[in-house]
Amino acid sequence: MSDRAILFVDGNNWYHGLRDIGVTDLGRLNYATISNKLLGPREWIETRYYIGQVQQHGNTRLYSEQRRFLASLQATDRRITHHLGRLEPRSTKNEAADELLHYLNALTTRIDTRVFHDLVALANRHRNVTVFVEKAVDVMLAVDMVVMAERNAFDTAYLLSADGDYTHAVVAVRSLRKKVFAVSALPGGQLAGVVNSFIRLTPDWFTDCY
Repeated sequence: MSDRAILFVDGNNWYHGLRDIGVTDLGRLNYATISNKLLGPREWIETRYYIGQVQQHGNTRLYSEQRRFLASLQATDRRITHHLGRLEPRSTKNEAADELLHYLNALTTRIDTRVFHDLVALANRHRNVTVFVEKAVDVMLAVDMVVMAERNAFDTAYLLSADGDYTHAVVAVRSLRKKVFAVSALPGGQLAGVVNSFIRLTPDWFTDCY
């Protein structure tokens, strides 16, 4: 019998891992090539890419880039699908601005008064910033992986992430006599201790994946 495999891609964790090790042209990566290269002799059933959806009324450039990327994903192979969570705005303190204010107030050397006031005003303007937090994506991926294992949709799952939050989902999937391999450019940490194997990728692995 063939070993049927599905890839579950935590888009945010996967992207930042590749960027951190210097993989370039991330938007041009061919996920059919990546899928086949990872699976080897296993039967490729599906690659499921999970990501928070950029809203059109926010960053229009980022919205357009994500739309193009997701369209290219699905155009590559019918077995590649995307699954969208949410991006929610959150207000947070900018530690760099606070450090700049502390530094300016502690100066013992005189600087131009106008420059000093401009720097203080700049730091104050940026003490609170808005960041976007991804919501529902990891939960959606974890639930899908467990439910699909229960439905016997695959024999092996490849989890493209190093996020330890998936630990319990992996344990549940393996209890159903399924294999789980985690794949990432980042260290495995807690996740590496519960999967069948943790596959750590290096930049040269991607040279033929465009």
